[in-house]
Amino acid sequence: MRHHLILRVVTKLLIGSIMLFALYVQFHGDYSPGGGFQAGVIMAVAFIIYGIVFSLQDVQRVLPPWLVHKLSALGVLVYAGTGVVSFFTGYGFLDYAALSPHHPVHGQHYGIILVELGVGITVTGVMITIYYAFTSRTPVMDDEAW
Repeated sequence: MRHHLILRVVTKLLIGSIMLFALYVQFHGDYSPGGGFQAGVIMAVAFIIYGIVFSLQDVQRVLPPWLVHKLSALGVLVYAGTGVVSFFTGYGFLDYAALSPHHPVHGQHYGIILVELGVGITVTGVMITIYYAFTSRTPVMDDEAW
């Protein structure tokens, strides 16, 4: 793929925009359509495109597999941690009013942001893990056999 200069340059230009759009979807998901799942998939797409255009080794230098696994676990911890905090402060599990007892509406807002952030981080990690698993496996057939 070294000879596809235009594809490589355009990819480098697009990746930043894709990540910025993922952040927009992430942080405006409670006001408009979107949220953690969509933002996680969009963020993962930025890394997957990078890996497709450049190489698996290049994308793994940017985002090593051990870090992707840690991100997946971190997202679940953020999501579950939000529920645990509300549970241990005397509210129900994932009752967001516990995050701001004097202003439950603010607590709802904080809770939605935290839960959606956890979902976004987890989905990004899982999608990239799936991409790494598929692209790093040894092919059963040669290219000529197709």
